[in-house]
Amino acid sequence: MNEVKIILTGAAGRMGKAVMSLAEKNENVSVVAAVDVCPIVSEVPFYHGIDELPAEPIADVIVDFSHHTAVEGILAYAKKTGCAAIICTTGHTEEELAMIEAASSEIAVFRSGNMSLGINLLMSLVTKAASILDGFDIEIIEKHHNQKLDAPSGTALMLEKAAEAGVDYTPNVVYDRHTERKKREKTEIGMHSVRGGTIVGEHEVIFAGHDEVVTLSHSAQSREVFARGALSAAVYMKGKSAGMYSMKDVIESVI
Repeated sequence: MNEVKIILTGAAGRMGKAVMSLAEKNENVSVVAAVDVCPIVSEVPFYHGIDELPAEPIADVIVDFSHHTAVEGILAYAKKTGCAAIICTTGHTEEELAMIEAASSEIAVFRSGNMSLGINLLMSLVTKAASILDGFDIEIIEKHHNQKLDAPSGTALMLEKAAEAGVDYTPNVVYDRHTERKKREKTEIGMHSVRGGTIVGEHEVIFAGHDEVVTLSHSAQSREVFARGALSAAVYMKGKSAGMYSMKDVIESVI
């Protein structure tokens, strides 16, 4: 297999460092350029912005762990050079999401709110449980470190969509419950965020019925879980034709 060449944006962040570290041990991939507003100590060529990258193609894929506002420049560079764009950031605006979708008609675009294999399996289990546990109340709790910017997490939103796919009603997503004093409606899906310490990522979906509770959960012990998923996506996306791809495609390719 030919080595997959990666441009890593957000290289100085927590996830960027995890990807850099794991890539050094992976003979199938190579980070050929690191991009971040903050400099890093590395032998990899470093750039302060996507616009500083060479105009000619130097990589097969861009793996983005920077900030959602950087997506326009990342997509523009990917379209200019023909490389695939792997968007791992969360918190995108509706305008940015539309931009990502539009770009997929010209280039190969991969997007996932969570790069973990376990989380993507959890999504399938949540949809199945929601379809079977008729009448159960659904609540989602997500916990992350105190430096995380967006709430709820992109993964929690993915889990809500997974639950929505399994119920026979249109859910009303309720964020926390402090603004109104009233009984819970049956069509609600509760969403709750916790921020503290160095929690890497914990997600819990509660199905509360009459005299019984079913809980599905996932806990990430280190950021390497997500870094490994990102590198798997990079290998999968090399040479892909234009279109929108997700972790589901990566999982199905190895089953």
